[in-house]
Amino acid sequence: MPWKFWVAERAFMAPPGRSGMMMTNMVLSANAGLSTRFRNLFKPRDIFFHDGKSLRRFSVGSGFQAAAVLVAMALLAWSAFSAVRIATAAEAVDTNVAQMEQQVASMQANLTAIRAEAERRAQVLEQRQAFLNAMLSGEQDAERLAAMLPQQADGPQGGPFEEVTAEFSEVEGMQRSAVAQAQAQVRSQLDETRREIRRRGLNPAQFTGRGGPLEDAAPAGADPQFRQLFVAWRQLDRLQDGIIAIPSGQPVSTTTTNFTSGFGTRSDPFRGRAANHGGIDLAGPVGTPIYATADGIVGRSGYVGAYGNLVEINHGQGLQTRYGHMSRLIAQPGQRVRRGELIGLMGSTGRSTGSHLHYEVRIDGRAVDPVPFLRGGTATTRTAAAAPASNVAQGGPAASR
Repeated sequence: MPWKFWVAERAFMAPPGRSGMMMTNMVLSANAGLSTRFRNLFKPRDIFFHDGKSLRRFSVGSGFQAAAVLVAMALLAWSAFSAVRIATAAEAVDTNVAQMEQQVASMQANLTAIRAEAERRAQVLEQRQAFLNAMLSGEQDAERLAAMLPQQADGPQGGPFEEVTAEFSEVEGMQRSAVAQAQAQVRSQLDETRREIRRRGLNPAQFTGRGGPLEDAAPAGADPQFRQLFVAWRQLDRLQDGIIAIPSGQPVSTTTTNFTSGFGTRSDPFRGRAANHGGIDLAGPVGTPIYATADGIVGRSGYVGAYGNLVEINHGQGLQTRYGHMSRLIAQPGQRVRRGELIGLMGSTGRSTGSHLHYEVRIDGRAVDPVPFLRGGTATTRTAAAAPASNVAQGGPAASR
């Protein structure tokens, strides 16, 4: 059966008509020539096969060879087309995989950021709680508390961090409420302490201690609310440290002593005329313990004229206390004493009519009424008003009007 290039014949179809018929004949003639030349490339071949016993011959015609080549060419063309399709599909798959990998990487980055933010906020909450516990315990110093101040907890909001924010918001709200209550309490104590100092005729600014601004102790970046609490607490702490120098309490036990003479003008027990009394007299049995009414350093401890055996304590900030007429001196010059520490025993040495303590408080060398500095001073004053004016132990330096 003659070979035909039917594909080429269909590709060169011409419209009907004479010119179309002529072109068709020319195409067919050209194709026939090409087909003949293509078939002439292949010659009939005899193939001999010897299997060791017999010899066989196979004849392969030129037409079969040409058909085989065309089939092979078609297969190669199909393979090339399939390879292009596979490459295109592979490229699309690679693109999709790359996009998926980017999405996974983005999700992993978000997850890592969420975990880091959750860890950071948990640490901040722990720092806040540790700071509150330390402050409320009252056992920490200012330097340690300043180092414990928590940093600001502000961080990423919304998006993937919304769940983290919601998870910690309840605990954070409870902590901030506790901080607000603590700050109100500290400021209340601070105001009350200042009022007590003013009632004694003193300026609270004298007892705030030395050093730079209070805010300098708080590190930069600290949470503002916690920083305000620390500053208020530091003010109270300094004031309380300062008022240790303010005489307070009773120099003797009130159950074994009587108030026999007040501060100011009185009838001198020796001269019988008006004279200024620079302290108060507290009478009791000989040997009654006498205690320091504030922290300080002993300036004098010895026999001093009309005071008899005297202990004089310097408390700083211009404050000084004197304890006269003792039967025995215990505190020694230069000794540091604490409030409530035993410094001597009651007696009747010096200018005295009987066993009692002459107690003075001085500010910048000037004697002031000690009663406001005594705990329960109002009750002491009422007791003195009810006490008999005669047969009581009195004394002290004479000072006429």
